[in-house]
Amino acid sequence: MQFKTIIDPFRIKSVEPVQFTTREERAAALERVHYNLFGLQSQEVLIDMLTDSGTGAMSKQQWAGMMLGDESYAGSTSYQKFEDTVKSITGFKHVIPTHQGRAAERILFSNIAGKGDVVPSNNHFDTTRANIEFMGAEARDLVIDEGRQPQLIHPFKGNMDPAKLRQTIREVGAENIPIVMLTITNNSGGGQPVSMANIREISGICREAGIPFFLDACRFAENAWFIKTREEGYAHKTPGEIAYEMFSYADGCTMSAKKDGLANIGGFIALNDDHLAVECRNLLILTEGFPTYGGMAGYDMEAVAQGLCEALDPHYLQYRERTVAYLAEKVTAAGIPIVQPPGGHALFIDAKALLPHIPAQQYPAQALTIALYLEGGIRSVEIGSVMFGKVHDDGSETPAAMELVRLAFPRRVYTQSHIDYVAEALEHISEVRDRLRGVKITWQPPFLRHFTAQFAPL
Repeated sequence: MQFKTIIDPFRIKSVEPVQFTTREERAAALERVHYNLFGLQSQEVLIDMLTDSGTGAMSKQQWAGMMLGDESYAGSTSYQKFEDTVKSITGFKHVIPTHQGRAAERILFSNIAGKGDVVPSNNHFDTTRANIEFMGAEARDLVIDEGRQPQLIHPFKGNMDPAKLRQTIREVGAENIPIVMLTITNNSGGGQPVSMANIREISGICREAGIPFFLDACRFAENAWFIKTREEGYAHKTPGEIAYEMFSYADGCTMSAKKDGLANIGGFIALNDDHLAVECRNLLILTEGFPTYGGMAGYDMEAVAQGLCEALDPHYLQYRERTVAYLAEKVTAAGIPIVQPPGGHALFIDAKALLPHIPAQQYPAQALTIALYLEGGIRSVEIGSVMFGKVHDDGSETPAAMELVRLAFPRRVYTQSHIDYVAEALEHISEVRDRLRGVKITWQPPFLRHFTAQFAPL
């Protein structure tokens, strides 16, 4: 008999106590950190859904593998295992290790992008966009129109719009597009997947124009699962087979192994171009380390090699998707608007719809993150006009297309009771939503302002 309940595909062997605080203590903490939740200390947070990056629980196989870590400066056996695993999953010729995804992005774009260039994507995430813009290039988002409508049900809202890509190539010229990058899954668009058909079509357009095609592969396994469960012709294939096909259409990828590598640190660039690989390794030596460790310890490479394989386990992926869907069902039943359908790594609350009385210039999503921490001790992250608003030279600002609050699920960390608590907290905030007020920015840095900006309530 096939039972309805999808159980966690693991048993808990070690536990970590959570920290309880009072509302008064949380109010004081918010004031101390200028209402930026990145400034909170971990012991001040009850349930931490700020990010799923590097915050997961590792398996006993990963911990065991770490004891085998070869810390040789050059040519370590741990790198050999790491390289073999990445090649077997992606099929790419060169594997260049980095300490995390943003380092991979910095090395790649430092070698290929410059002033006047345009890098199209479905949606660039924050560090990708910042590394492109730091080089003087433009990061251009070309997600399909359905991807900008939070309540709309569409199986692959992360897809890039082929017509918009062709128009961009005609407008700026293929010679000014160093690469096209597709983010799988599309994090800043609500954790939405990209279909195999779209990957294949975008790859074909790039081939016609002679433009290299790269994947931002942080959540490649989750994207493979959505293709398996939503796209015709893939139900019988394993996530590993689907992932290999996805990579086969690309010329390379960047990866933060802190996501679907199930590790606490690590990343890589994988690609086929021999010349670009040499250029990336040269910069790697300057900024990260020797090409056979590249900013990672040997034990980190062991953990990532094992984690990449575990992330493709269908039982794990089914549990992962169901965990997010469970919270989505509870909050939707309570009338809380979310990005539909729910993604694979996080639930995205539509703050613009939940708080229509707070204009975009007063950052409704940031106001919601503050309220969620104040009332429930839950840390989330704003993905709206604080993160993606465009500040002009005259001080004015163009708001982001969507005002979202992301509740990211650390992998294999929280139980059903934790998620039930999060649902209750969100229901309470929804009941008092009319009392919430916006915020203003009192200080901000020139890049990636959401990490360190300071706010004050209005």
